[in-house]
Formats: sequence, structure tokens, C-alpha cells
Amino acid sequence: MSEQPIVFCKGGGCTAKLGPGALSRVLSKLPAFDDPNLLVGFDHSDDAAVYRLSDELAMVQTLDFFPPMVEDPYVFGQIAATNALSDVWAMGGEVKTALNIVCFPEQMDLNILGQILQGGAEKVREAGGVLAGGHSIADADVKYGLSVTGIIHPDRVLQNTTCRPGDALLLSKPLGVGIICTTARVQEASQDALDAAIQSMTTLNKYACECMKNFTVHSCTDVTGFGLLGHLREMLGTDVGAELTTGGIPVIPQALEYADEFLLTAAGQRNRNHMQDHVVWKDVSFAMQEVLFDPQTSGGLLFSIPYNEAEEAMYQLEKLGLACGIIGRVTAEHPGQIVVQGE
Repeated sequence: MSEQPIVFCKGGGCTAKLGPGALSRVLSKLPAFDDPNLLVGFDHSDDAAVYRLSDELAMVQTLDFFPPMVEDPYVFGQIAATNALSDVWAMGGEVKTALNIVCFPEQMDLNILGQILQGGAEKVREAGGVLAGGHSIADADVKYGLSVTGIIHPDRVLQNTTCRPGDALLLSKPLGVGIICTTARVQEASQDALDAAIQSMTTLNKYACECMKNFTVHSCTDVTGFGLLGHLREMLGTDVGAELTTGGIPVIPQALEYADEFLLTAAGQRNRNHMQDHVVWKDVSFAMQEVLFDPQTSGGLLFSIPYNEAEEAMYQLEKLGLACGIIGRVTAEHPGQIVVQGE
């Protein structure tokens, strides 16, 4: 019997993550760690861990890895690294070191692995960090990512659950990359759509993070596998709600077209099932709903900032070439609920 060929890209990125419902059930059973220097741990559902080393310095730690979502190994390496690095900036931190995480089939061409690692290394360098080593294992499928360490002042940590009523919600990247990558795997995506998705996924959130240090950021998270609505729901907790207007939400246009053609992701449907009791729809199309549930690989940062600073912040982000948008506001009404208003 002949061996089956290894397929490089058969569904990956943040669509490969466990669903939020299953993950929360597992994490709830883990023991709590009582250490006053652990400022942010897994019990916060935040983007990275933060551990205080001194009154002036805290360490930010994160890791992320997944299977390929594009056919080009070099581009995949760039995307996976960009995604893993993002969690440090979501906490307001500065990237310092990174370690490679590699799963690779022994019978696959090692030149492919070299291209993946080259793409990742270039993004670590662009981030201002140092690639300091890593770990690899033989596996049936390709997986790649990074473990990343950053630093931050303990008093300047951005968390994902501290937004305030009246805040504007500002998103730094367009949505739709999950749907587009899924469509590309069945060879139905246009090259323009795929190029737009790759450009978004390989853009470091470093630039948005640095820009927003000039504004009053109450809360921040990066939008990845749980989709915009899932990550926004984590920000709201049970104390505040949110109202979104679809006209302000940046979207790669072709993603709406593909969603209308039912080119969807299984992870997006898991996100919908998990969030269905927390969202109120008002004249929102099916396609836009799917985009809001769509798992984002290397998605943008979602900021909660005072409403009177939002327009200037968006202007400054746009000057950096980022496809951003003011997508809605935080409200004291309907705590824990997201009301989405169509155009």
C-alpha cells in the first residue's frame, strides 16, 4: 500500500482552535494559583499572562501555533509569527524574545520548513524582538508558531475586561480573513481577496499598539479564533453591554460575497452557537452575521477608548495605512449583551 501524500494546507490558522465553549469548561477545572505577582493569568481569559518582576517591570508571556491556512510556506511562517506576537501588543507590552514551536513530518522536504522559519524570523525581527531558539517534534501535519516574551510596566498593563460605559470601540484591522482562506482552499477565492487577507494577516499589531499609546485606552484585546463577537463578549463580562453599527465595521468586501455563497468555516458556526444567546440582531444580513462570527487569524486589536478620542485615534491609525473603524460603543444597558444594528 502506497503512502498518502502530505497535504500542506488543509485548514488551519485560528479556525483550528478549540471552540470557546469547550475551552472554558476545561479551564474552569484547573486549580487557581495564588501568587500576588501574577497580575494576569488564565482565569482572566486574557490574551497573555503578565507576571510582576519588580515595581517597575513585568513580564508578558504568550504562545500560539497552528496548521497552515495558505499554501506558501514562507507566507504561512509570517502569518503564524505575526499572530503569536500580537498577544504582547494586546497587553500594551514590548516584544523582547521569541522561541519557535515546530511540528513537521519527517518525510516532508526540509526546505519547506526552512521557508516557514525564515518567514517567522523576519516578523520577529520586524517586531523588534530576538529569535532565541525553539523546539521541534515530528508530527503527521505541519504546525508552527512562537512562544513570546515581552515586558511592560506593571501599572500600564492593558486588560480585556476593563472597558467603561460610553467608550467607543475601535478595531484596527478588517474582518473576513477566515472566510476568505476557507474559500481559497476550495479554489473559489479571487487573487485580490486572498492578497487582501494575507496583507492583513502579516501586518504587525505593533504599529496600532504604538499609535494608541497616545490615547486613553481603557481595555484592549486582539480578535482571533472566537471572532469579533466572541472576543467582544469577553471584554464586556457581565457588567456592561455593547452596541455595534455594521456600517462602521471594516470588512474585506469579498468576505461578504463568499459568506452569501455559504463558503463558511466550522469554527465560525461554533462561535455562532456559543454566542447566540448574547447577540441581538437588528436588520443585519446573514453574510454580515457570518463575518462577525468569523474566526480571525492574526486579527486586529479591539480598543475601548473614551468616545471623544475615537475620531482622532482612527485618523492616526488610518495614517499608518491600517483599515480600521469605529465599530460601536460600550453601554451600561443590557449588560453582557451585544446589540448589532444593520445599515
